[in-house]
Amino acid sequence: MSDNNRYEQACDQAIAMWDGNLRSTIKALIMANEYLEIELEELQAAIAAGCVPAKAFSSEVDTGSREENASKQRPRASSNAA
Repeated sequence: MSDNNRYEQACDQAIAMWDGNLRSTIKALIMANEYLEIELEELQAAIAAGCVPAKAFSSEVDTGSREENASKQRPRASSNAA
């Protein structure tokens, strides 16, 4: 699928999620973008401070999304275990 077709489909899906209300669709996209900008700033600050994620995000490109990778990991023991 070409990038243009993919973007057209994504636009159609976003608009459909808000029952065709363009203002609500744009508002939701702006809010999502702001969230991602904050998350990016936090990751950049963590990297600058020397905190590196246990697994590099670049590995997810080859092996799947964060959600897919998380579902493949073994459950960790809780520190609040009774």
